[in-house]
Amino acid sequence: MKQRRYIIVPFPAQGHINPSLQFSKRLIGTGAEVVFVIPISVHRRIMKNKTSTSTPDGLSFFLYSDSFDDGFKPGDDLHRYLSELRRGSKQAVSDLINSSAKHGRPVTCVFYSLCVQWIAETARELHVPSALLWVEPATLFCIYYYFFHGYEDEIKNNINDPSYSLELPGLPLKLTGRDLPSLMEDTKSENNWVQINMFREQFEVLDKETKTPRVLVNSFGALEPEAFVSIGDNQVKLFGIGPLIQSSFSGEKDHEDQSKTSFRGDLYQIDSNDNYIEWMSSKPERSVIYVSFGSFYVLPKPQMEEIAGGLLDYGRPFLWVITERQREEGKKEEDELRCREELEKLGRIVSWCSQLDVLSNTSLGCFVTHCGWNSTLESLVCGVPMVAFPRWLDQGTNAKLIEDVWKTGLRVKANKEGIVERDEIKRCLELVMGDDEIGRNAKKWKDLDRDALKAGGTFDKNFKAFLDEIDQEKGHFLD
Repeated sequence: MKQRRYIIVPFPAQGHINPSLQFSKRLIGTGAEVVFVIPISVHRRIMKNKTSTSTPDGLSFFLYSDSFDDGFKPGDDLHRYLSELRRGSKQAVSDLINSSAKHGRPVTCVFYSLCVQWIAETARELHVPSALLWVEPATLFCIYYYFFHGYEDEIKNNINDPSYSLELPGLPLKLTGRDLPSLMEDTKSENNWVQINMFREQFEVLDKETKTPRVLVNSFGALEPEAFVSIGDNQVKLFGIGPLIQSSFSGEKDHEDQSKTSFRGDLYQIDSNDNYIEWMSSKPERSVIYVSFGSFYVLPKPQMEEIAGGLLDYGRPFLWVITERQREEGKKEEDELRCREELEKLGRIVSWCSQLDVLSNTSLGCFVTHCGWNSTLESLVCGVPMVAFPRWLDQGTNAKLIEDVWKTGLRVKANKEGIVERDEIKRCLELVMGDDEIGRNAKKWKDLDRDALKAGGTFDKNFKAFLDEIDQEKGHFLD
């Protein structure tokens, strides 16, 4: 049997790149070869930021130009960027598939992430199986699926009604407007309009599949049992292959460890001499608060002041990530935090940190998080309670799961202006840090998450089931 050869094509954003790289390493662990197809700009950042001089054996990069080789920047033409991304990635995958076949190393399957749905069409044209790598929870997949299959008008007409409550087939949740993806709320803004139509095109691509479409989800059955069976295997097959995080933080050794390389590929990793881990380790167990809103979102100045006030009022040590992007917004003197000096006496403020190192530190008591899916999964795997502070996109749904399904945290409540006030932040911190039940739930999900990654766990079982289908469909590739 020839060695399986996979192509992975992620959308060039951190929330897609990082889980796709972890998926690559798990594929390599099965003895396969993986070709990671990315723009030149993304490869430059990965190579600049990785922590070793070599990538794992079995992983190679295939680069293409999206005409934005220095990266997409605020103010750049979004429509041109997406057009060039489509052109460049389609051509790259076509060239790679044809070249692989010519050299007797045919591609077994093409995996693509959300927002590069045209890759499925390219693979189909060249008679190669493909599968969507869904980098959000299964619940989100179901919500979008139903939105585009009969519920769009109802949701759009009611999403801003505070009394509105939605129940979707098979999901054990009553969803209000704030629990639904923000893209469904406001399609008047150009960016939202562009993004919701990319999601629409993605589900149209799945609907056009001649066979039941396959979706690999960065989650697992024990975490979302109803969501994985909500739609039905005759319409879409969901395979839980998560959590896709560094295996060294889940108690398992992966190919990365075996090849003695510390390659991570984090797009936003920066060189830092800050000794924040040493500082955390000097604090008592479960005493430190970690605050981070991801690498992209910029909080308004009034919200930053309220967070600062809440931290000071609560009075516990904290590690707060204020990114370079956020700092750029606050360059003017009047935009500086008024209580910066007082804050720095109580905690630490950094522009970047290794999040998994922080989350796995025994001094950590809770995570004030924007509820991006990668951050949510990492918190679950590390058993860290959360103060859910969602801002946009999928984050409101993730916050709903954190508070009402997994019960590993509390969701903040904003005022009429959309600002979460300092008293509310302090209230949530006190409850999360002092609630034994939330702590026990966090420990329970930590154990279940790690079970999913063990040999013979759900990743192994579900990926084997997926491979069996691919083998039946394209058996001649594996002769």
